[in-house]
Amino acid sequence: MEILVCVKRVPDTSENEITVNKDGTDIEREDLVYSVNEWDNYAVEEAIRLRDKVGGSVTVVSLGPEDAEEVVRREMAMGADKGIHLMDAAFEASDGYGIATALKAEILKGSYDLVLTGAQADDGAGQVGGMLAAMLQWPFAALVNKVEVADDGTLKVGREIAGGNQEFSEIRLPCVLSIQTGINEPRYVGIRGIRKVASVEIPVHGAADLGLSLEAVGAAAARVKRLDYFLPELGEGAEILEGTEEEIIDKLIELLKSKGGIK
Repeated sequence: MEILVCVKRVPDTSENEITVNKDGTDIEREDLVYSVNEWDNYAVEEAIRLRDKVGGSVTVVSLGPEDAEEVVRREMAMGADKGIHLMDAAFEASDGYGIATALKAEILKGSYDLVLTGAQADDGAGQVGGMLAAMLQWPFAALVNKVEVADDGTLKVGREIAGGNQEFSEIRLPCVLSIQTGINEPRYVGIRGIRKVASVEIPVHGAADLGLSLEAVGAAAARVKRLDYFLPELGEGAEILEGTEEEIIDKLIELLKSKGGIK
């Protein structure tokens, strides 16, 4: 099975204090520590496990500036067989549609049975996987937390749905799956793995290599434009209810009535 996993380099929220810049046009990025997107890490681990069960290879691809090569090498050190870096000034300011457009072009250059993405990335939109599947006209499942390969070559996928319920579906290859955290436990990346891939040449593909015009990606093609970043205003804080259990219940009911929560 030939598997492609889309990965992204994002600010590491556990290592950074995220602040908005003075213009309100972006977050302050100068001193940020970056890492691979958490959801994508689970997707790579799942791809490696599938490859180890049924054979084939795992390729990771990342779209981004020069530093995005770091996450490609990191996931190769984790166990992916190959890496691809999509880098071009033309890709800058792409929205989700533009990113999916570039990824689709890369996918069509290869011969993949399965494409995995994380359920979402740093902007929280969770849109690239679904857009990619629609562009490819491939079946798609989101929030996948279980993948099994059936004897006939189809996949049995488990999805997390509303209310914490689990849904199982059969899906035919080729397909696109967006992977939820918790599907597995991503393996530790050791120094030996990092050294092993340190000198591996990673192909870099730009818009021209993918057969894309400058109008197909970047700001020119963006259907969604980010206008502003801001921090929500702080409220007055929480009100602590004191008294016996019965008194607290009575106070809570009165508060809910006064706020329109109940009648």
